[in-house]
Amino acid sequence: MSDQNVHKAGFTSSGITKGSLASSIMSQEAKASGGGVHSGGPTATLQKMGAEGSTHSAGFTSSGIAPESQASEMMSEEAKSNKGKTPRGGTTSTAQSISMGGKGGR
Repeated sequence: MSDQNVHKAGFTSSGITKGSLASSIMSQEAKASGGGVHSGGPTATLQKMGAEGSTHSAGFTSSGIAPESQASEMMSEEAKSNKGKTPRGGTTSTAQSISMGGKGGR
């Protein structure tokens, strides 16, 4: 289900779907960073997982982040960089929200 939710949001093997939630997230991220999206950010991470169909296997599941997964490692690293918190709109929270069928905390 988590891979299907990422595809429904517009992150596909053909790229980001025009007019989708994915395109909105990409636009917001580009504006916030002065014109581009960076490697490891929400757009790049979700696009890679959407293209590969690897959201679930990375540990972003429809029931939460799987323990001892790539997703839990990502969450831990992001929390270390943000005073113990995973920020709203950050890579981990956005990927988890989208994988559960949400709107990415936006």
